[in-house]
Order: sequence, then C-alpha cells, then structure tokens
Amino acid sequence: MKTALVTGASSGIGAAIARRLDSLGFNLILTARRTDRLEALASELENEATVIAADLSQKSECFRLYEEVKDRNVSVVINNAGFGLLGDFDDTDLDRELSMIDVNCAAVHILTKLFLKDLIAKDRGYILNVGSSAGLMPGGPLMATYYATKAYVVSLTQSIDEELRARGSRVRVAVLCPGPVQTEFNDVADCDFAVQGISAEYCAEEALKGLFSGKTVIVPDRGMKLATAAVRVAPRRATLRTARRLQSKKLSGRKG
Repeated sequence: MKTALVTGASSGIGAAIARRLDSLGFNLILTARRTDRLEALASELENEATVIAADLSQKSECFRLYEEVKDRNVSVVINNAGFGLLGDFDDTDLDRELSMIDVNCAAVHILTKLFLKDLIAKDRGYILNVGSSAGLMPGGPLMATYYATKAYVVSLTQSIDEELRARGSRVRVAVLCPGPVQTEFNDVADCDFAVQGISAEYCAEEALKGLFSGKTVIVPDRGMKLATAAVRVAPRRATLRTARRLQSKKLSGRKG
C-alpha cells in the first residue's frame, strides 16, 4: 500500500492534500501540533491514517518524526507546516520570527534531506515543499521574514530537483507556490488578505497534479501565474513598493 506523510495536516492546505491523497488510495501519516484535529481528520479518511503529534519548530521533533516513520515505506512527503507574521520588521516579535524560520525553513530542510536519501535509495518517490507565491517575489515589506523563508524553500527545492534530474533519478522534488488560499493562515498571521483566495481543495488538487506530472514549481491559480511572470520583468523597487501597498491592506483588516 502507498504511504504518504503530511506535515501541518490539521487544517487548510495540509488537510486538503491529505484528503486528496486518501482518495488516490494512499495510507496517511498525519502530523501537526493539534492531536484532536488530526484525529478528527483521520476519522474521515477511507484508508489507514496514523496520527503523530509533533512541534516542528523544534529540530529534535523533526528527527523524532523521521525515526518513527522511516520504516513505513513512505513514498510521498508533503512538507506543509508553516506560518506567517505581519508587521514592520522592527516591531514584530523576534522569538515568533525565529520560530517561523525553524518551521518554514529548518523543518523543511531536515525532513527533505532525511527522506530524500531513502527515496534516492529506492529511486522512486515524491517530495512536495509547500512554499508560497511570496517565495517568487524579490521581497515582502511588512512580511519580511515570511517572504524570506519562502524564498529559501523555493531556492532549495529547485536546486535539489535539478541535481536529481542531472543524475537521471526518478525521484521528484517540487515546490507549491500559491497566492492567497482560504485557510486559517490569516488568523495565525493576524491579517486579512486584500483579495479573494482560492479554496484549499482546489489548491490541493492542482498541487498533486503538478507533483505527479513532474513539475518543479507549481503555481495553482492563473492570476498568480500572471503576477509572478510580471514580477520577473518589473523593476525590483517598483515590485517592493507594490508588495508593501498590498501588505498595508492586510494591516487595515487586522482584528482588534
């Protein structure tokens, strides 16, 4: 039986990808901090689902997770855990930002490296790192750390996948770069998107379609594809100013 690991599976894109993988016949290993939500999701699924609570902001938890599942013949890894933070860089909480770097970058790095070695040994399998359209931009004033972490994920993933292709490996590593998605991201980041997002279900469907067809960078929404293409030819300063105006609109929708 095929087995997939999904981090950050308690809600949003992670939960939607888990449901989609279940419909494709995968057994699931679901991980996040909130056990109750993972168990609720597992109860919905048709195939076997294992729940493992883990706080991936702790590097030791990343290694523990790998050790617990490394003998489960995992063929698909979805590195989805992550969060954002909105505000001027000199005002945002440093501890919160360091935790973001640990989850968005270090956890992705550790789990990708550990599972990749196993997949290469078998010459089969897939890793999907959930990034963001933010990672395709030159920067994001008012979300500086978040944009930087997602740029790390995009760069790391593209580099690894090219290494694999150069050696003729059948293992594929891809990065998902959506724009706004209708999830709990806003609540965690304490902001409100200025534009309507796509559904988590649509995002999950497009993500897995792209992953299994061999794409390296997956941008699920047409509007964001056009926006990221425009960024490549626009002056960097103009792009940064536009990004700041968009983030300012999120601040205007901030709660309380």
